[in-house]
Order: sequence, then C-alpha cells, then structure tokens
Amino acid sequence: MNGPDSGTMTLAFELSALQALADPEAVFDDARRWAKYVGVVSDEPTYVVTNFTRKNRVRQDFFSGPRGREESLESVHEQFDTDRHVFVGTDEGDADLADRVDWEYLAVEDAADAADWTLATDTASEDAADEEPVRDDWP
Repeated sequence: MNGPDSGTMTLAFELSALQALADPEAVFDDARRWAKYVGVVSDEPTYVVTNFTRKNRVRQDFFSGPRGREESLESVHEQFDTDRHVFVGTDEGDADLADRVDWEYLAVEDAADAADWTLATDTASEDAADEEPVRDDWP
C-alpha cells in the first residue's frame, strides 16, 4: 500500500473490518503514515461506532454518523479530494457497495496481509494455543 502517491489516499474501514483486526489503534496509526484521511463507515448506530473507536483509541477523520454507508462514502469522496479512495470491508456486499460509489475495494484479509496487520482471529488462535488444556478426567 506504500508508494509515491501514498499521501493522496482516503482509506475507509467498514466497522466490521476494523473489528476483525487485533489492534485497531495500531492499524489507524500505521495507515496514517501512507493515507491522508482514515475513517470508519457503518450502518450501525452512531453510538456503536463511537463506543468502539473510543474504546480502541481510534482517531478518525470521518465517520458515517446517522447516514448509511453508501451516502457516507459518497459524501467522503466529495469532501476529501485524494487520488485514491479505498474501502476496506469484509464481504461481497462491501465490494458491491465500493463499486457503486466508485471506491476501490480491499478485503480486510488482503489489507492485513499487505500492511502486516494482525487479524483478531490470528490472535485468538494464538491465545487458545497458550491456554492449558482442559482436563476431562477431573471430577
């Protein structure tokens, strides 16, 4: 994702994609090194997004607020004049949405792989491997 035009990118995360990452704060900090604007869009109520971003210390340049994802992405595209607008999502519905609003789509797994971010499922697997096995012969 790094490159000579890296400062001319707007990066939007679907809330579920951000939740799929092990350390959203580190992801946003890293993304700010090569994206000009970084934010979150979701169809969830504003308080859900706000609670998640506060809890994870995510400072966003934009969020969907009371609008839906499509309207939010269209508005961000108009307000933030960058060469690229990239939407990180989790499923085909997100990819279809990105296509409708003229954003590039990137699956969260691909984004994590390219940027060396850790997925929450990877962390959960490591944590489970560190746990002591459950004894089934215990009364």
